[in-house]
Amino acid sequence: MSRALNIFQGKFGRVALLDMDRSLVTHAHRACHVLLKFGGADTAFHVRGEICPLTDDTAVLVNAWEPHAYVHGLAAPQTLILALYIDPRWLARIDHQLICSGHAHFFPRQCVALNREILDRARNLGAQMLIGETLSAHEAEETVFDLMISVIDSFSNRLVLKSERSPVSIADHRIRRAIEVMRSEIGQSLDIARLCRVASLSRPHFFHRFKAVTGLTPSLFLNTLRMEQAAVMLVDSTRTLIDVAQDLGFDAHSNFTRFFRQHQGVTPSEYRRVTQYFG
Repeated sequence: MSRALNIFQGKFGRVALLDMDRSLVTHAHRACHVLLKFGGADTAFHVRGEICPLTDDTAVLVNAWEPHAYVHGLAAPQTLILALYIDPRWLARIDHQLICSGHAHFFPRQCVALNREILDRARNLGAQMLIGETLSAHEAEETVFDLMISVIDSFSNRLVLKSERSPVSIADHRIRRAIEVMRSEIGQSLDIARLCRVASLSRPHFFHRFKAVTGLTPSLFLNTLRMEQAAVMLVDSTRTLIDVAQDLGFDAHSNFTRFFRQHQGVTPSEYRRVTQYFG
């Protein structure tokens, strides 16, 4: 059974060390996403219509809001995956030009061959997480940033995109209004008719424009919002898991658990148990 060995979560986003033995559904993240193998069998992700191998010497890179899926072979051995979900806003606070890390084309290639510097930094971070080493917030952020900037410098479109004025905004104001409603009513069922009215678009045009602007269907976009909000809620120990499920629109805790596991690979209770939060 897939499980989380350790999760760091903070202003940088989150980093998870996952022991995976099953596939995940197609999903997305608000953060730019870096996937590295830390141990076990070679495996793969499905990104941009291609199967991208994850091996000792390769990484899979996924842009913010880009749909992807984990593909674990039937009866294949388990794989330890070091997964980075890095918030572009945190990177931009360190270097304002790095706001472009939220761009849909920040990583031009989805599968890359790793150099020694990245491999060493990834193994160091993975080892710290595996043994449960206690880090300060500063140490955690510094370690995550050093690894992430090594990946960015080697494989991103940073220099090309840095001149763009606002690469992470939603240019179409109609779709932006619909997304604002989705964010404010994250616990409500997806009401396409209402979103069409808010956007002043017909149903077919709304679906076309939404996919063109975000790269996702409205339902997949809402699932992404719910998963991101769940990660925030779960580190708040004052909230019960039932409260979190209800706030996110799930009528039963079991439905929320199934949804979370399908997207994250672990249950909400396990996520809460292993997460170290650096506020």
